[in-house]
Amino acid sequence: MTLTKDNKQATKRNRYSVLSSFYNFSINTGLPSLNNPCSTTVIKKIFKRPPPIQWQIVDKDTIDEIIFRTTNKRNRLMLELMARGGMRVGEVLKLTPDDIQEYSLVIMFHGKSWEG
Repeated sequence: MTLTKDNKQATKRNRYSVLSSFYNFSINTGLPSLNNPCSTTVIKKIFKRPPPIQWQIVDKDTIDEIIFRTTNKRNRLMLELMARGGMRVGEVLKLTPDDIQEYSLVIMFHGKSWEG
């Protein structure tokens, strides 16, 4: 098939999904007698999604130990902000001295609006 030849498996799965959705839309909106050729068991098996990757979660005690053993003040502060404040690496790296007011860290949101 020329649509999937020499493409990665993820591209093939994406094209299968789009094609299957098109057939389902056509069947549901006016062609109930049409059969979806993408719904055969063989084709479903070929384009089956791989199982999701299971992330190993590091427990709180291990995180505390890593932070406690970090001797560099800058690195320790970064780890504290990420572990305790829920900040991402990029967010921590963007912090400036202006973000500190007295003994508090004040983080202003600069980006897209959170309004839904």
